[in-house]
Amino acid sequence: MAGTSAQAMAAQPDERTGPPPVPSLAWSDCQNGFECANADVPLDYRDPQGRTITLAVIRKKAADQSKKKGTLFLQPGGPGNSGVDFVRGNYADLPAALRDSFDVFGYDVRGVARSSQVECWDDPTYTQAITAAKGVPGPDAYATAVRQGAAFDQACQDRAGELRPYVGTEYVARDIDLLRQALGEKQLTYYGRSFGSYIGTVYAALFPQRVRALVLDGAYDPEHYANRPYAYDRPQYLALDGAMGRFLDWCKANQGDCGFGGDDPRAAFEKLKADLDAGPVPTANGGPANGYTLVYRLLFNINEGKVIWPSLGEALRKAQQRDNTSFLLRPPSPASYDFLNPNIAVECVDKDYPSDPALLKRQVTTNARLAPLLGPALAYGPPLYDHQHATTCAQWTGERVSRYGGSFRAKGSAPILILGTTGDPDTPYQDAVALSRQLDNGRLLTFRAEGHTAFGRSACATDAVTGYLVDRKVPARGTTCADEIQPPSTTPTVAPAGTTLGELRNGVNERLDRLGSTPR
Repeated sequence: MAGTSAQAMAAQPDERTGPPPVPSLAWSDCQNGFECANADVPLDYRDPQGRTITLAVIRKKAADQSKKKGTLFLQPGGPGNSGVDFVRGNYADLPAALRDSFDVFGYDVRGVARSSQVECWDDPTYTQAITAAKGVPGPDAYATAVRQGAAFDQACQDRAGELRPYVGTEYVARDIDLLRQALGEKQLTYYGRSFGSYIGTVYAALFPQRVRALVLDGAYDPEHYANRPYAYDRPQYLALDGAMGRFLDWCKANQGDCGFGGDDPRAAFEKLKADLDAGPVPTANGGPANGYTLVYRLLFNINEGKVIWPSLGEALRKAQQRDNTSFLLRPPSPASYDFLNPNIAVECVDKDYPSDPALLKRQVTTNARLAPLLGPALAYGPPLYDHQHATTCAQWTGERVSRYGGSFRAKGSAPILILGTTGDPDTPYQDAVALSRQLDNGRLLTFRAEGHTAFGRSACATDAVTGYLVDRKVPARGTTCADEIQPPSTTPTVAPAGTTLGELRNGVNERLDRLGSTPR
């Protein structure tokens, strides 16, 4: 069993030295009613009294402290997004019942943002690699991707070698338990989005009796993620391409609202990638935009769901016209690289990829073939995001002591709420189903929709999450929400609700992870 591996056992603290000390939090005002502090936690939990790493934390207290139920931990997606920014940027949009019932708390996990940011490739190196990448890769692209993966691994060893063995999710979960104690909470109340759901899963597995209420939104199949990563990657390629395909099919059926591609949007999209590769578009705020730029932007913006589809159609039409105001032609910025560096490093520590080069080639080339719309550019591109990590992680060197390998049952925990979105391009719905079956006490809520995650994008799901977190009211088995915001019936003159956030998140400020905004 993976959970009894030597690596998993090695991460256990040494009982002879005693438990790690609970950090002391000296809070100070950090504007707009928020308080900030630093928390010192063990760098290596095998040596709990040894070297420490400092984590940046933030909270906003409930207005009436006499009525609060505790502290709500908010954990963003990633890995690589800032939990401090997540709380600061989303607090005002939380349901009033959550703001009234809890102090809302977040932090930058080890290796991210203000908590010893991991940097493997610097900005010029990343810019050079991404500028050279293609939307329609050539015949030598696989070999280039493998070389770049090895170069990224070496850069991590050279620039972040002292930290990288310790950025895995088991240590993140142990950090959360120390922060829980520092806040005076007997049990954990937690909302984790996307990768934050995996952090919550590992916390529950390690500390099942300390769970009060956990929401895992956009959930991972933890067994596949940690121990069978190729089996985790392929559904993610298929989910992403499936979402892109459904958007293009909508364009074909709704040309008046989409305006891209005429009778054959899929063919038009393939031609657009190739045309941009052949003649990149100069941009005002960055380098040239080519077919790879287009794929990179779609990778993240497709997460917004149907509400953004008319704007995607308009942006693709602008790209055809070589109009560099299209948000799909924004080259990745240094803020992207701040996200991508820890994204790769954490997952290379977490995931147990086989080192067999022949297996690597077979898996990567198959993923590219099965997901033709976006898959080839990602599979053969430079080190980037989630399901594309194999070319780097299969060559990863060094210790991975902070990796958690299972079990993921969380036996004896309180009920855990899992949210899965049927058309999720980023965390496939079947992963949420798998997690609900692996947990001893998981309860699945289904959101029938396009786009990534459910809380904040569905009034039905948001109400269910709020009732569960506040009163521990678990939705009935088989609960399904089907209230996704639909595309406007005509092309809007103003971007629909949610679109601006998507463009900001994935264009201007790529360090900001935002929840959806559900109309009431």
